[in-house]
Amino acid sequence: MLQNKVIVLGGGLAGLVSALHLAKKGIPVTVIEKNQYPKHKVCGEYISNEVLPYLQSLGFNPLVFQAKKITHFTLTTSNNKTLETQLPLGGFGISRYTLDFELAKKAKEIGVEIIEDTVVDVHFEKDSFTVQTKRNKKYSAAIVIGAYGKRSNLDVNLERGFIKKTSPFLAVKAHYRGDFPEDQVSLYNFKGGYCGVSKIENDHINICYIASYNSFKKYKNIDDFQSNIISKNKPLQTILEHSELVFSKPLTISQISFAKKNPVENHILFCGDTAGLIHPLCGNGMAMAIHAAKIASEQIVDYFNGKIQSRVQLEKTYELEWRKAFEKRLGMGRRLSILFRMNYFSEFITLGLQLFPWILPLIIRRTHGKYLSPLK
Repeated sequence: MLQNKVIVLGGGLAGLVSALHLAKKGIPVTVIEKNQYPKHKVCGEYISNEVLPYLQSLGFNPLVFQAKKITHFTLTTSNNKTLETQLPLGGFGISRYTLDFELAKKAKEIGVEIIEDTVVDVHFEKDSFTVQTKRNKKYSAAIVIGAYGKRSNLDVNLERGFIKKTSPFLAVKAHYRGDFPEDQVSLYNFKGGYCGVSKIENDHINICYIASYNSFKKYKNIDDFQSNIISKNKPLQTILEHSELVFSKPLTISQISFAKKNPVENHILFCGDTAGLIHPLCGNGMAMAIHAAKIASEQIVDYFNGKIQSRVQLEKTYELEWRKAFEKRLGMGRRLSILFRMNYFSEFITLGLQLFPWILPLIIRRTHGKYLSPLK
């Protein structure tokens, strides 16, 4: 059995940022990721600038990889009314294909071990974890971070509460070539869902939408759904009609759950979507994943340095800090999604935002955070 101080389950955004942070603090880290890099993922690919100082302090600057600087936001309702505002902090657009690949390269450079395998079980006993993989390898660690995404068979094995609930959403994502303002991120509402659009590196357009099964199941395939439902949002339909698909076909994921999750279960510290998924209406899940990784890493460093003196204190402190950072943002996302699914009320909200334009930046601030402090 191989010994490690920290094992990170999942080599996506939250997992790799955690690994970078811990490795820079001299803590041995192993990341277990089931996919090869680089790989496309279903994701909105817009990140708020709130995380930029922190990422740069880890030695990673996304602007080096031609990330697009984003300063403006537009919102279009299902009845084709559009609102525009400047983003309070701004953001950047970069694909997960590039972002995860470059973060993994950076992590390896500073000594992080990245293993391509699938975790099938995690067992905690006598203050230590044993992690078993599909290739029948076993690893032990003092700390385990769960950062394996929105949903996994591992959630079933760990008997997490949210996994037992119905998850009536699916997501579709693809890259396109076409005209779209590179300094803008846009959210388009349609019956049963929402679509985010922004430019990324290579001058591609990322188009990613989430829809309820109830709205999708009536149609044969993605093309049929887009022709009958998404086409009702005229600005979005115009973008699709005048853009060329880069992928051979769109990527899809299903069983997406916005149910509440616990940031600590079975003594595992969960980060990113594994801990809680913010509604795409708020468009800031990637920044939240990075922020959660920072919180978890800081607590783990304090634990190994003796500032946090027990596992119980570590878990309580992480959960407290996680809830302080995200619970209100997640709650705001849920409430907004409910309101915007009510078409008539959605139009009423839009009228109010048009009359009082200062409200929209306020909502954005409530679903975004402040600049994260750099790694010291």
